Amino acid sequence: MKTLDDLIAEGVAGRRVLVRADLNVPLDGDTITDDGRIKAALPTLRALTGAGAKVVVAAHLGRPKGTPDKKYSLAPVAARLADLLGSTVVLAADVVGESAKAEVAKLPDGGVLLLENVRFEPGETSKDEAERGALADAYAVLADVFVSDGFGVVHREQASVYDVATRLPAYAGGLVLAEVEVLKQLTGEPRRPYVVALGGSKVSDKLAVIESLLPKVDAILVGGGMCFTFLAAEGLGVGDSLLEADMIDTCKKLLAEHPGKVLLPADVVIADDFSAEANTQTVLAANIREGWKGLDIGPITVERYSDVIAGAGTVFWNGPMGVFELAPFAEGTRGVAKAIVDSPAYSVVGGGDSAAAVRLLGLPEDGFSHISTGGGASLEYLEGKELPGVAVLEA
Repeated sequence: MKTLDDLIAEGVAGRRVLVRADLNVPLDGDTITDDGRIKAALPTLRALTGAGAKVVVAAHLGRPKGTPDKKYSLAPVAARLADLLGSTVVLAADVVGESAKAEVAKLPDGGVLLLENVRFEPGETSKDEAERGALADAYAVLADVFVSDGFGVVHREQASVYDVATRLPAYAGGLVLAEVEVLKQLTGEPRRPYVVALGGSKVSDKLAVIESLLPKVDAILVGGGMCFTFLAAEGLGVGDSLLEADMIDTCKKLLAEHPGKVLLPADVVIADDFSAEANTQTVLAANIREGWKGLDIGPITVERYSDVIAGAGTVFWNGPMGVFELAPFAEGTRGVAKAIVDSPAYSVVGGGDSAAAVRLLGLPEDGFSHISTGGGASLEYLEGKELPGVAVLEA
């Protein structure tokens, strides 16, 4: 795999470099609520601009339906990127159209151009290889080389991730390289005990990674909405909590096949409504009342999970323990995250909502060994799946 360092050593001054970044940040209207992914892209962009490259950035935002939609414009991202770089970032009015071509032609050495949301083009996410290929050909017209640095999308076989890498000399950006090295540590010979803290809403979303990890880890600490399907599998009533009834038998099987490895909440915070103003109680997991729903793990569980984490050699955390965005249900996630920070273990935060929780709850980012930018990509790697956007760089 050729790397960013290789590219810079070859010389990039005056060359057009297409960088696929992951700038898919959460927005409240036009306001970015978490700029972590933009900050993660900065080292590669600075390395290229500092070496005199003409940098053309491709990225997506949200899930537009293959057509321009102002709600998903990258304009707020361009403004924030310019602030962080301390230099002008031009936003093209389209992806590969006349505006993009004209702006690339005007781009000075060391300049940065951000293409509009690549998912405004139907070919970007098309299942039709020819349609994706046609868009990749258009990307290739805009650049001389390609740098893949959007780890959050390398599990997608998409035009700006996969197909363009078959049309231009392709290099792995620093972020992608770092992410892959971290995941290799988790799938190789991790320091033991190896503990996974797994949250999120649905067992079905995490089933593949649970099945893949269970034979390899020493303990999985379950939180989030999916814990209630596991509790139901143990015969407990879960009131109005999130429940995947069709997954109860699967959870029973997992618990039976791996006795003692899957730890479930001993207590939970329940509420009579899904809101920050709801009435709340902390009850034992066996005492969830009808008409109430579990929205966080309780303090006994936090202490129990923290004890396990304290003795770990390696910790992988993916998924919040509760609805951390609402203050009454944030303490489970905060407690588990703080235990990971306090642990001497090699610790990896598996992107997505977990990474957002670290920043929203004010936890020290440098308290973790690594915070991934790609939740889905991280999980698929741990499941043993090939990541198309990485495999194409190794071809």
